[in-house]
Order: sequence, then structure tokens, then C-alpha cells
Amino acid sequence: MLKILHIAPLNFAGVPYDFYQMHNACGDYSRIVTLHQNERVFPEDICLDLPLPNQTLAKLLRKKRINELEEKQRDSAHYFTPKNLFEKVYYRFYDSLIQPKIEKAISDYSLDDFDIIHYDGGLDFYRDSRQALKWKKQGKKIVCCYYGSDLRIRGLIKELDEISDLNITSEYDHLALKKDLEYLFYPYDVSELPAKKERTGEAIKIIHSPTNRKYKGTDLIISVIDKIKKERNIEFLLKENVDRKKLLEIKSECDISIDQVGGTMGGTGYGKAGLETLAMGIPTITNMTKDYADWLPENPFVVANNFNELYRSLINLIDAETFRNENGKKGIEWVKKYHGFENVNENLMKLYKDKGNISS
Repeated sequence: MLKILHIAPLNFAGVPYDFYQMHNACGDYSRIVTLHQNERVFPEDICLDLPLPNQTLAKLLRKKRINELEEKQRDSAHYFTPKNLFEKVYYRFYDSLIQPKIEKAISDYSLDDFDIIHYDGGLDFYRDSRQALKWKKQGKKIVCCYYGSDLRIRGLIKELDEISDLNITSEYDHLALKKDLEYLFYPYDVSELPAKKERTGEAIKIIHSPTNRKYKGTDLIISVIDKIKKERNIEFLLKENVDRKKLLEIKSECDISIDQVGGTMGGTGYGKAGLETLAMGIPTITNMTKDYADWLPENPFVVANNFNELYRSLINLIDAETFRNENGKKGIEWVKKYHGFENVNENLMKLYKDKGNISS
């Protein structure tokens, strides 16, 4: 039995927690430590509830980085470096502020006893990766798992990247940014989902639930919806900052879902929101490059990358109930096949063995 510890700044869309659940369901022992509470109320294991550095100063620093990256698109991952002395002092101060809580948690929860340390988001407790370096010297295996803006915006943490035994991602576009990344479908347990409701009324219900409008292309989506409203009987549900349990119930009543189309800095493909609607049998539209769409095995998504493609895709789905139903069934089976615990765990164990994290 392996002892696997996950460390994540946040329980990003519940994905790190799903890994933790998968390990335990498949016979290993796992815990997950999150540093900050997720505002979307995803479940937690050990949440340290540290002060979240997202107030005015941190937001300004992040916005500055995003603007810089949009002006200069990168074709490879970069190392994070403080931009100036002020930013450097900021991170040192924050690390010193949280150190007592980190050390107490390591002692209270026996975190030194684990064999493999997964850094979800590629970030240690501390910006200088001091705890990861300490665990590496103790013989722990280090795994970094990248999800999204960690590579696109923040960049790699040099000290952690240099000691990582295995680097994985569930984002296709990351594979071009960092050459040693291994792709792994992230695990998902569909048991949390409510059953899809039978249709009521004449209007076709279309849902879009962005966490970030800019990343998800919400303005473009709204412009297409405004055009279709003049031509078809639809009800558009734009849901933001809704309690997760309530949002899943709302999704279960819908006929079509739009994950993301034409956003910036959010990558292409699908995230947890798209997976949820697929697993409920709801046709799901998202944007993908041609390479990604061709690469994704048995691709169940309806792909739309711009205004015209989204318009045509929606019209096709609205007008053809049979097409919607067939696409919905395909999505349910696809999620079980590629994101089910057993399949993902088997592939992760192969990666562990290939990279020497565990003996054969």
C-alpha cells in the first residue's frame, strides 16, 4: 500500500480531492492538505485555511502578469521570478507568516510519513520550496501535477521543478509548454451528480457557468445566444457564483451546456464543469484546437472555436432531439471510460513505475 500526500493551494474545482478519493478507493492511503478554503465550497480533507494572498496587492501582481503574457504569448513554460525587490519581499514575508501553521500541520498530521508527495499546481507550502527540498532529502518521491494557469500565467517554480520525479498534466496545451509532462485524465466520481431531469416546457435550456468570463469567452457566448433568441425558442441560464450543489441541480434540468468558447488565457478543451454535464448526458460545447480534437480519444464534445461555429453547433443541437440524445449517451460512457477511478489509477501507477516512484 502506497502512502500518497497531496498538497494544493486550493482544491481546484474539486480535482485534487478527486485524486485523494481515487487513491483511497483503489487501495492506497492518501490525505490532501489545502492551504486555502475554496470559495465554491468543494469538499476538503485537511484545510489549513491560511490567509489567502488575494487581496489588493496580490490581485495587482497577478493582473500585471496576465497582461504581460497576453502581450507576449509563450511557446514554452517559464520559471517564476519576482519582478522586483518589492515582490520578492512580499513572498518572503508571506512565507514567514504561514510557517508556524505549516510546521504544526506537519507534526499534527504526521505528514513526514508519506512515500509520495503530489504538488497539485506545482507549488510547495512555501514559494522557495523549502519543505519539498527537505522531503526530497529524506527520500520522498516528488510529483508535480499542473492544471491550468499555473503554467500559463505563474510559471514553474524552479526549485521544485528541479527535484520533481514525475510531472503530469490534464491539460493538452501544457504538453507543448513543458516537454517532460505526462498526460493523465483526471479522476472523477459521477456518484455526486443528480440524475438528469426529464424535459419540461417547450424552450430548450442552455447553461453556461463561468468561473472567469474572460477565460471562458462569455461575452462571445452571450452575443451568439442573443442572435439565436431571435430565431429559436430557448432559455439561457448564465450562472455565476452559485452554490455548487444548487448549480448541479440546475445543470440536471438543462438540454445543452456551453463550457468555453473563444476565451483568452484559459487554454482550450474542457474542465470539471464540462465533465459534469457530459456525465449527466448533456451535450457539451467547448473550444479545441484541431490537433487536440483529433488527439482526444473518442472525442465526445461538440467543438466550437468562434462565433460562427458556436452558432451552427447550437442550431444543430436545438433542432435535433435525436442528435442531443445520442450525444448525451456518448458523453456518459466516455466519462466512465476515461475518467473513472480504476482507469486513471491504473495509468498513474504505470507512470509511477516508469519514473521509478515505485518498484515494479
